[in-house]
Amino acid sequence: MVRVPRLTESASHVFAVLAQAGTATRPQLASLARLSKPTVSAAVAELEGVRLAAHSGTASSGTGRNAAVYRLGPAAGAVLAVDLGPALTRVRGCGLDGTLLAEATGPRDEAADVVRDALSALPVDAPLRTIVVAVGDVTAPQRMRPATAKAGPVFDAVAVALPPGVPVHLENNVNCAALAELHEGAARGRHTFGYLRIGVGIGLGIVVGGQVLAGANGAAGELARLPYPWDDDLEPRHEALEEYIGARSLLRRAAEAWPDTDGAGPRTAEQLFALAGQGSAPACAVVARHAVDVGRLAAAVTAVLDPGLLVLGGSTGAFPQLLPGVRAELERLSWPTEVVSSQVGDLGTVVGAARLAVARGVQNVTEAARMKD
Repeated sequence: MVRVPRLTESASHVFAVLAQAGTATRPQLASLARLSKPTVSAAVAELEGVRLAAHSGTASSGTGRNAAVYRLGPAAGAVLAVDLGPALTRVRGCGLDGTLLAEATGPRDEAADVVRDALSALPVDAPLRTIVVAVGDVTAPQRMRPATAKAGPVFDAVAVALPPGVPVHLENNVNCAALAELHEGAARGRHTFGYLRIGVGIGLGIVVGGQVLAGANGAAGELARLPYPWDDDLEPRHEALEEYIGARSLLRRAAEAWPDTDGAGPRTAEQLFALAGQGSAPACAVVARHAVDVGRLAAAVTAVLDPGLLVLGGSTGAFPQLLPGVRAELERLSWPTEVVSSQVGDLGTVVGAARLAVARGVQNVTEAARMKD
């Protein structure tokens, strides 16, 4: 890992503010950082001296004078976000101001090559500050390891392609998607909500006060662990709820209900929902039943969290055709709760992971402040 130059506290603070702003003049930085203009001028000069900030043009100040505009410099570096999805691997490389620098997508079994493609597209002079890998598993809070460490088959799928010595954080994929909905999707402007993902698996991202709730073991929102079924004559089984409500069982139920007179049944969720949209009676019946099931799960979530807003996402949950049935069942069983479809779609996890990576990359630079003003 490339060492970060030692900075004064004021330069470290101005760097963080500039990273969030993207571009800013010195007066703007002084206002945002709540520092005096002379202090900001000294901090900017210090950052320019170590290539953490750079001049990027001028802007009119409104008084006839032009003010210098600054952005992050080439030494600020970049971060990498990796979404190890069940079928696809998505990778994004970003600057510490959030600017998209590189992206790549490919099959899950070629994850290492997808990561290499994204890394090769990053600017050669941009040091890699941190890596966030989103996985469909429980991730303990502050779970981090060097890229050379071993963390099981999920992480090993990409570890061979990661540069050694760069901090790597493992994050839950549903929590990452919840962050994307908070900042760029259906939950913008809302500080408390639940992101309910229904797909091959099920999961819940819980956002309270603008922060994702991870839980003591990093397992908050692991809906697959809810006891199911609850019945006098049936014993709850491990992850039985996920098995019942997941996409594989949905398609199996569709196949079982599909009449021979209607031709070949749907093989994917996309085909099922497309047929329902065309008015196919068996497809509509299966989708309606799935909406009721999701609505009951939403009611369980609402009973515990009272989130005010639920965002439905995932390979089946994001289809707007589910909304009427989910809303009706939730209204029947619980109190008023807004339910909407995801706006970030399949990119939600990698978008959220990139946000986390940027925040940690900035933190890596600013934590180098050891000198006193």
